[in-house]
Amino acid sequence: MKKNIKILCVDDEPNVLNALRRLFLDEDYTVITAASAQEGLDILRNEHIQIVISDYRMPNMNGVEFLKEVFTRWPDTVRIVLSGYADTASIVSAINEGQVYKFIPKPWNDDDLKVNVVNAIERYYLFKENAELTSQLVRINEDLKKLLDENASLLELKSEMLEASQTMLYSLPVAVLGISDNIIVQCNEAWATETGSGWGPLGKDADNVLPPQVMEFLEMVRAGGKNRKKITINGKEGCLFGSIVRGGDNKERGIILVFVHGDCA
Repeated sequence: MKKNIKILCVDDEPNVLNALRRLFLDEDYTVITAASAQEGLDILRNEHIQIVISDYRMPNMNGVEFLKEVFTRWPDTVRIVLSGYADTASIVSAINEGQVYKFIPKPWNDDDLKVNVVNAIERYYLFKENAELTSQLVRINEDLKKLLDENASLLELKSEMLEASQTMLYSLPVAVLGISDNIIVQCNEAWATETGSGWGPLGKDADNVLPPQVMEFLEMVRAGGKNRKKITINGKEGCLFGSIVRGGDNKERGIILVFVHGDCA
């Protein structure tokens, strides 16, 4: 699965690009270089890039502006900034505006940079797999509803399909919580263990059992706003995703929360 990794390195200094190219010479990566932000955007339009490493200080378009554009157009990429300009405000700006994964100072340590790239690749595939699993879960629920609507009289089929759906939900390797009318109606094993909450929340009012920051995120999702948030639940840090579940009449039936333990850009 983790083949054909392409790394785009963007820097207006040729010696830096040469150093990065040499650094990954023995790795199983395809390294593509660009001498400007605009050239980097042109390459991204034509190449499927997983990792983008950009200098911070470049003429015409700096690294923050460039990575902000990359995040807008290609949000699945993992973005890393290299800079000899150690300014706190710049670091915060890069992380917030460009959704940067790591800010690495120049001159970099070769081993550290290699480790960060390996972690970035793992991160890329983790979020890709989780997105696919979540999408599959939504499709399963949609397909199940259609089957149940079309076969309302087949109670045995309903029972078997509901059991299969619950089994799939229970076995998913990502933490999933289902909320309807503010009552927690679904909770899989990963949520019970990853968040450290156990099975206690099931059947209870969300206001009484979920942390305030989770409830705030829940309201943002319900309002059609932000659907991803870096969060800490019971001491477990990770990324919380939210999605509204709608019925055939487009009315809200509930909300699904997915918690991924680990870094969240």
